[in-house]
Amino acid sequence: MSTLIAGFIASFLAGFLLLRYRSVHERFSADHDTTGIQKFHVRPVPRIGGIALLVGIVTTIAIHYSANPSIWQFVALLFACAIPVFAMGLLEDLTKAVSVRTRFLGAIVSALLAGYVFDAWLVDVQFIGLNALLAVPAISILFTCFAVAGVTNAFNIIDGYHGLVSIVGCIILAAIAYVAFKVQDFAVMASALTAIGAILGFVIWNYPRGLIFLGDGGAYLLGFWVAELSILLVTRNIAISKWFPVLICIYPIFETVFTMYRRFVLKKAQVGKPDAIHLHQLIYRRVVRWAVGSDDAVLRNQRNSLTAPYLWVLASLSVLPAMLFWEHKWVLQAFIVLFALTYIWLYSRIMLFRVPKWLLLRDKP
Repeated sequence: MSTLIAGFIASFLAGFLLLRYRSVHERFSADHDTTGIQKFHVRPVPRIGGIALLVGIVTTIAIHYSANPSIWQFVALLFACAIPVFAMGLLEDLTKAVSVRTRFLGAIVSALLAGYVFDAWLVDVQFIGLNALLAVPAISILFTCFAVAGVTNAFNIIDGYHGLVSIVGCIILAAIAYVAFKVQDFAVMASALTAIGAILGFVIWNYPRGLIFLGDGGAYLLGFWVAELSILLVTRNIAISKWFPVLICIYPIFETVFTMYRRFVLKKAQVGKPDAIHLHQLIYRRVVRWAVGSDDAVLRNQRNSLTAPYLWVLASLSVLPAMLFWEHKWVLQAFIVLFALTYIWLYSRIMLFRVPKWLLLRDKP
């Protein structure tokens, strides 16, 4: 509990100071583009909330390190490995000039550092044929790095509305902490709880009013933290199925894979070209229907905040069975298939204006 409290308070205070002195940094930190294809805020907002996460994590490590050095050295090393990807994301938040390729490279560097420091490479993924390839060290290293970088980038892709990626991250980290507790991997559990506390301190300022955004730095830090803890949990504990982290992260993973398929195969467009038809964007436009087209800032902001809970529920539908069946490969695989089918059904229904009536929110609350 002290881990959660320390991170929460430090992150909350950091968020307060970032907002209190926004006049000092907002010319660099604020997202002034409110009309872009993927922009849904109504006024310039600082996008450096990742700094609050960083402060929360560092403070928690500093407070607890002397009490249990073996555990908190693990957390500190994980944080050190996250610095390259966080730095690339934060640099983008401040300059708006760092390419997706450069940020992806930052994630690869962080994954390489973590793999080397913890000697944690994926050599067994419980998939016929692939294990033989992963027995080759170079392939195992490349596969692990791209898996971590891919999940890291996936979290940035779903970061579109107030509280969306933050709470999804908390839900996933809670599952990691729970299973880590079940197998008595207290270093991984402490790492997950540290991040949860820091995220919740930030969320106070982000949801529902959107006073500050997580930004690329925060989204990449959160995505890397989830991805690397998932790798560490299954490589350090053979009882846990390698499909457990796939299921808990299936929402951001499938969103990314489906987006690539939609852009490259269906639209014949560049994979990296942004559009406004992610699932969360369709929910914003076609499910949360009240205030559609309104120029009223208060109404648009409230509509923004009503979008994320739909995705929180969707993410929970994969995380809850993963927590129950973390040892059982076939059950986890079945739920992955079920999630994919559910996502495609929901996406197609919304896209064709056939949204189930029980999902629609028509009137102002």
